[in-house]
Amino acid sequence: MNGHELISSSSRQSKTTATDANHFVLTFENNRFASELFGQFDQNLKLLEERLRIEAHPRGNSVAISGDVVATNQARRALDFLYGRLQSGGSIDTSDVEGAIRMAVAADDQLQLPTMEKKAKLTMAQISTRKKTIVARTPTQDAYIRALERSELVFGVGPAGTGKTYLAVAHAAQLLERGAVDRIVLSRPAVEAGERLGFLPGDMKEKVDPYLRPLYDALYDMMPGDKVERAITAGVIEIAPLAFMRGRTLGNAAVILDEAQNTTSMQMKMFLTRLGENGRMIVTGDPSQVDLPRGVKSGLVEALQILRGVEGVSEIRFKDVDVVRHPMVARIVRAYEAQTAVHDESEQGDRR
Repeated sequence: MNGHELISSSSRQSKTTATDANHFVLTFENNRFASELFGQFDQNLKLLEERLRIEAHPRGNSVAISGDVVATNQARRALDFLYGRLQSGGSIDTSDVEGAIRMAVAADDQLQLPTMEKKAKLTMAQISTRKKTIVARTPTQDAYIRALERSELVFGVGPAGTGKTYLAVAHAAQLLERGAVDRIVLSRPAVEAGERLGFLPGDMKEKVDPYLRPLYDALYDMMPGDKVERAITAGVIEIAPLAFMRGRTLGNAAVILDEAQNTTSMQMKMFLTRLGENGRMIVTGDPSQVDLPRGVKSGLVEALQILRGVEGVSEIRFKDVDVVRHPMVARIVRAYEAQTAVHDESEQGDRR
């Protein structure tokens, strides 16, 4: 891309002045949005500099960007996207900037994403409810959101912190608000492998609630609290331990099974065959964190093998690079994966 191609989308109301192949000035017409875009004490621009190894020097509502030609264009696309988000009434924080950078880099890594326009602007998949809009922060999240839209059964698998469960609940809330489904059903193996709930105090909801807290948190993020409570009371949002799903047919419902790696083969088959007319199922889990007794095969691992290639089924695999929590989480995931790989190689050597 030469310097003359560095022109921001006119719909973003930003203007680029090109001086050479790897140095240009971006000017944003709205001073307030420009200030929010650059961040407090220019922290967002500093993040761009750190991640992309460029230089970004703000002056008023303009920023001069210089560095490697690929990196500077990635910075331009990221800033252009974030400015457009501010124009449309949204807000941005550090995690949004991180997400825009990841997506801009992915475009130049030649990832085959339908939402990426390499030489133009970034367009990221999103989930919207009346309360909140969630925008994809990694290429895998982008693919996941699109899979949730088009497929009746979606498997989202990978390490903690990648957003697979949060996005699943957000999508279910969106479907409910749209009227695309009549209810949401949340399920999870309540106690690893055995689901032995009898010793816990309270009714069934009180027994299961502690295990479903991440799902509740996501619901309250996407919907007003009073609406969530009314929906639970009316049965529009249902919390059901996996063992209680047997014999049911779940039509016109968005059904989520979380922590699916801790299901047995029989439990997984039972759950998947509950899908009814106009139903949507989302199964999330981390195959590397199976808590089943030794020798018991994970129903999630087996289902991924059996259903690969089946029409209407999508499988999205997240990796450590997709972790959107604290950067330390990604480093922890990589360290554990490396240790697991060493252990597996050692076991294979012992068998020989």
